[in-house]
Order: sequence, then C-alpha cells, then structure tokens
Amino acid sequence: MPSELDPTTIDDLRTPALVVETSIFEANCAAMDAVLPGKKLRPHVKAFKSTAMARRLADGGHTGFCAATPLEIEGMVRAGLGDDLLLANESLDVARLGALADDANITVAVDSDVTLDAAIAGGIRSVLIDVEIGLPRCGCSIEDAPRLAEKARSAGLEVRGVMGYEGHLMMVHDRSERVHKVSAATAILLEAADRVGGDIVSGGGTGTFDSNTWCTEIQAGSYALMDTQYLELDLPFECALSVLATVISVNPKGWIVVDCGLKSLGMDHGNPSWSGGKVLFCSDEHTTLSPTELTDWKVGDRTRLLPAHVDPTVAKHQQMWVVDGDIITDKWDIDLRFW
Repeated sequence: MPSELDPTTIDDLRTPALVVETSIFEANCAAMDAVLPGKKLRPHVKAFKSTAMARRLADGGHTGFCAATPLEIEGMVRAGLGDDLLLANESLDVARLGALADDANITVAVDSDVTLDAAIAGGIRSVLIDVEIGLPRCGCSIEDAPRLAEKARSAGLEVRGVMGYEGHLMMVHDRSERVHKVSAATAILLEAADRVGGDIVSGGGTGTFDSNTWCTEIQAGSYALMDTQYLELDLPFECALSVLATVISVNPKGWIVVDCGLKSLGMDHGNPSWSGGKVLFCSDEHTTLSPTELTDWKVGDRTRLLPAHVDPTVAKHQQMWVVDGDIITDKWDIDLRFW
C-alpha cells in the first residue's frame, strides 16, 4: 500500500488537496507560449508560489519572473531561478534582497522617494519606475516618474524602464472594449517610458495577455492553473487546478457535504464551481452541495471543486499534486508562501 508521503492515486491523498490536471496545464502553457514566447512573458509567481512549477516554466523558455513578496524572490534565488527577478510591488523590506545582489539579478519596483530610498539604502542595483495607469493602487504619476528615475541614476542604480498594471481592466468581458481601454491605459505607460528611458515596459496579466500588445513583457501568472473568474473571458485557457474533497455527509433532504471550505478556498471572487450540481454555500471546513442526482453520492466519495480565484487558494495549501486523471505523476511544493 502506498504511504501518505508517497501517494500514487488521488484516493491516497488526504483532503482537501490541490490537484493539477497535467494535460490541461500543458495545454495552457502551450497556448500562452504561442502568443508570448520566451522573455515576452514574465510569469508572476504570486499566482502559484511554487519553485517546482516555476522551473517547469523556465524550462519552457520563460527565464524571467516577477513576484509580489520579498520571500518569493528569496525562494526563487535559492532554487537557482535568479536570472532576472522583478519584485513587482513596493516594499520597504528590500535590504534582504540587496544582500542577494551578487547571487541573482534582482530589480524592484519603486513609486516614491521613500521606496526608492529604501532600495538605495538596501543595496538594490536596479529598479523599474512603477506608474499609475488607472488602477487605484500603487504607481507614481507620469509627471513624477522622470524625477524618480533621475534620482535613482544619480544614486548609481540602473533604471531598466517602467511598469504599470491595468488590473482594473482584467475582467472587461467585451474584447473590443478591453483592447480600447488597455490601449488608453498603456498610452500613459508608454509616455512615461519615453520620459524615463530603459528597455523595459512591463505590465499586463492573464486577462489582458493578448490584448496588451504595447508592453515589452506581460506579467501573467494565473493562466497556467486558471480559475473560474478568468474562465468567464474569451481566453484560450482552462481550469487545470481543482481542490479535491471527500464527501463526509449525505442528507436525504437533497444535499451532500464535502470536507473543503473557506480555509482551503480563495473566496473573494465567489463560490467554487462544481460539475456535479450546485454549490449551496461554503463554511469553514465544509461546502454544502446540491447534486443533480443525490443517489449518485455516498460518504467517502471523492470530488473536485474549481476555485474562483487561484492565487489565494494556492496560498492556503502546502503542495499541489500533479495528476493524469486519478494517477499522481508529480508533487509541487508550495514553498513560496508567506512573507
């Protein structure tokens, strides 16, 4: 019998467990590579938080990565994936990355004197100027971008270019409207690039991976595993990631309960989806389901739920199990969690 540490099928797994269907994952990667091969894509490791999965993408030609936390950058360096790493997020905790400057090529995003001063003091060698292009989050004004760039160069830092995130446009459902609005947002970024200099114009994400044709690199991450929110768009990706759960109760009144709930699913984009019927609601450790055919289900059965938001779902787990149907073919540790 296989041990819990060496499972061979999904029946051997403790639940809830993350599983990745290898055929769908490979198809998602191929679809992305057809549009953004090599360095045109800078995969965002915040979506999957696994150096094992990152290595798979690097083997496919995507050798530059971006991340959201200093810990993600540190983990990528330890894994030998430090050819070109971008902390695509403002942080004052960057001295820990400056200490790795001899071991990896690390760039950080800055959008203010304070974040730039932290980069200078922390030994960071290169930066991107983060410009606000419509999403009310991080990013400086287009007028302030050249001043920050000049200050960075005066301190001896390389300014590699600019970045901006059109996150407010990721879920525009109509393609023509999405293209139009992304064009307007990136026009701001391109003007900033002209004023700042450098070779990089970084931005985008899974929702705009093929409609943002202006950036030199796209920071997509969710495409490889996918979730049901992005599935609403006209994208060539399918859900490879699901949460495996066990039926723990069957009620003759018409519902079943599985051992997968709020503590194992990212819920900010809504309930998960289920092919066997309707999702009624999620509790801490439970999800109550209304199956199409109640008699098809018994306690102990296994089923899979598709999360609505992949990033926070992944961050709640310790590993992903790569499967071919019910057969386990690999395990990817989620080793980039936390901060």
